[in-house]
Amino acid sequence: MMTEFNRYNHEDKSTWLNAVERPKAPLEAIINPSILAADFCKLGDEVASVVSPAGGGVEWIHVDVMDGHMVPNISIGPCVISSLRARFPKLFLDVHCMVSDPKKWVPVVSKAGGSGYTFHIEATDDSKGLAEYIRAHGMQVGVAVKPATNLTQELRELLEGHYVDQVLVMTVEPGFGGQSFMSERLSFISELRRNYPDLNIGVDGGIGPGTAEMAADAGANILIAGTSVFRAGDRKAAIEELRASAKSGIFKNSRT
Repeated sequence: MMTEFNRYNHEDKSTWLNAVERPKAPLEAIINPSILAADFCKLGDEVASVVSPAGGGVEWIHVDVMDGHMVPNISIGPCVISSLRARFPKLFLDVHCMVSDPKKWVPVVSKAGGSGYTFHIEATDDSKGLAEYIRAHGMQVGVAVKPATNLTQELRELLEGHYVDQVLVMTVEPGFGGQSFMSERLSFISELRRNYPDLNIGVDGGIGPGTAEMAADAGANILIAGTSVFRAGDRKAAIEELRASAKSGIFKNSRT
């Protein structure tokens, strides 16, 4: 079951697929739990527990795909995405591909049921072409940046040319969950928000009650959280706390 306020319905892409081509909508607080921290023995039930209104009614679910080449870990792939899509036909599946050949996996992820496809800017020498390819396959486009990557000319061109729907700022080294939040990335998040006030900015890595507030105040409106959601004693309360931080950050940044 999806929450009534969630406009990101996979079965009706008209409200979000070509967001960059429509008039700018107000920024939304998006809580995006990472299933990397869920119990894979009962993954469907784990997702259901946070998607349902009684469990917090999250807006998106974050799916980390790792190939063991770009990052030193191997996670899950298209068959898991397909299984989640079969059980949750309306759910927005935000697929974060930490892979060495991101173009190769675009049609595969699209066919499996991905709603959004986030690639790493460090993994391609044709980011604009890749962004267009992703959109042509019916998915929202995200670009992720590692902790060492800043506002490069390439990233500026992607944003100013409206090639992407969101920037995903890594606040840990990609590859493993449960790492500590890199507070030095807050200035980069603030720089993005200052320069691109309408941009969806996600933050991924070490997000919990305290760090969520810092990230949101800096300018993030999409919070990816794994351990702090799926291993919380009260998942609904954890999600509501994250959402309150995101909404507060949006309000603060709208007044600056």
